[in-house]
Order: sequence, then structure tokens, then C-alpha cells
Amino acid sequence: MWDPTTYLRYGDERSRPFHDLLARVAADRPRAVVDLGCGPGRLTATLATRWPASRVVGLDSSPEMIERAADLAAPVGFAVADVRDWRPDPDVDVVVANAVLQWVPSHQELLTRWARELPAAAWLAVQVPGNFDAPSHRALREVAGRPAWRAELAPLLREAPVDDPVDYARLLTGAGCAVDAWETTYVHLLPARADADHPVLAWMEGTALRPVRAALDAAGWADFRAELGVRLAQAYPVRQGQVYFPFRRVFVVARTGARAEENL
Repeated sequence: MWDPTTYLRYGDERSRPFHDLLARVAADRPRAVVDLGCGPGRLTATLATRWPASRVVGLDSSPEMIERAADLAAPVGFAVADVRDWRPDPDVDVVVANAVLQWVPSHQELLTRWARELPAAAWLAVQVPGNFDAPSHRALREVAGRPAWRAELAPLLREAPVDDPVDYARLLTGAGCAVDAWETTYVHLLPARADADHPVLAWMEGTALRPVRAALDAAGWADFRAELGVRLAQAYPVRQGQVYFPFRRVFVVARTGARAEENL
């Protein structure tokens, strides 16, 4: 179960990759814009502001997220849907998949299908976290691999659920798209308070720790969380009252029906 309030911690840091991704989408008057994995909808609402004449749709598999999004009263059609089942309508000219495909095994097949089903000159904008080899995720896998939790958690955590920019570029170029792919490492400066949890633990509770929390009972979750917190404090020490948290992200913007040598 997604908790929108927990997810919205560090909202500025989480929203920056979305805006950096959309800055490379040069659509002028798209007929329809779809935000896959829209979460609580705040970023989706900015799409309706950018393209006020477009039909804007936000889809997410979490009823809790869609309920929060609906409260925004934005000119967006929000609905519960599974990204794996989604297929574009003929008028969809922009598709955004921001920080969602890392949860979808074999999402490369989805990208290829979307690229082929979208109309010519449509835009497909994708961002995924690329930090699965970071100290935070290594610590997560190490704690999950301990005997107390291994049986329940080992199947839930994958070491490399996303590809590098070159792999995505090759994939979508092969599907007939013009592609712009890159990566960025943000250094988030997370305030650390003496009376609060370690900020990287609080960050991970909004995303990477969600399946762990769902799999454990209250006592198991408390023990797991405490042990992971110790390891994160060692990996990300507090300096000048804050934690320096590098976070790598992978971006791909593709335009369908275009020759690979054409500029976006």
C-alpha cells in the first residue's frame, strides 16, 4: 500500500527529475497527455497547466494515490490502472512514465510496445532511479538477506531492475524512435534532526521500503527498520546538520516514427 503523505516527503527533491525530463519534451499542442504512475497527482497537474488545451490523464495502480490526486480538483482525469495493461489511445501524443518502470519487471517490452503503438511524432518520456548500487540499496539488500528476513524479503528485492541510458537508447532506436538519453546524479542535501529518523531512512520509506513494510508484521518491520537505520547512519554521516545523499537517475526521451539520426 502506498502512503501519499510518506511519499510526498522531500517533494522538491522528488519533483526535480520530473521537470528536467519534461524540459526535453518539445510537444506544442498534444491532443492527449498520459502520466503513467502519476502518484498523488501534483506533478500531473503541471502538465495540464503546460498544455491547457490537451486532454490530460493520470493513472496509478494505488487507489490511495488516486484518491489523493482527485482531491486536487485539477483539470486531469485520474484513474486507477496497471501500467502493464495500459495501451495508448490513437490521440495520445505525450506519454510520461516518471519513476514507475523500476517497479515493472521486463518493462523494456512495454517501452517497445508503446513506441510502436503510439502515433507518429508522439513523445515518450521516461525517468527511472539508477541508484540500485548505492550504499542505501546495498544496505537494504544486506539487511534483507539476514536469516530473520531472507525468506520473506529476498524475492522482493532485485539488484538491477533498470538499464543504463545506452541500453534504453538502443532499445527505442530499434523501435524506430529518435532518442535522447542521459543520466544525472543529484546531490540531495537532507536536513538531519536529532529528534528524527535518519533522513535517508525517511526517504526510502516513501519508495524502496514500501514492499518491505508490506511483507513484515509490525514487530518485524520495527526490527528491520532499526537495523537498516544504523547502517544508513554509517553510510551517510551527518555533516553540518545535514546528509549529503547522491542519487543517480536515468532519463530517456523518444519521439516515435522518426529516424534515429534526426534531432529531437
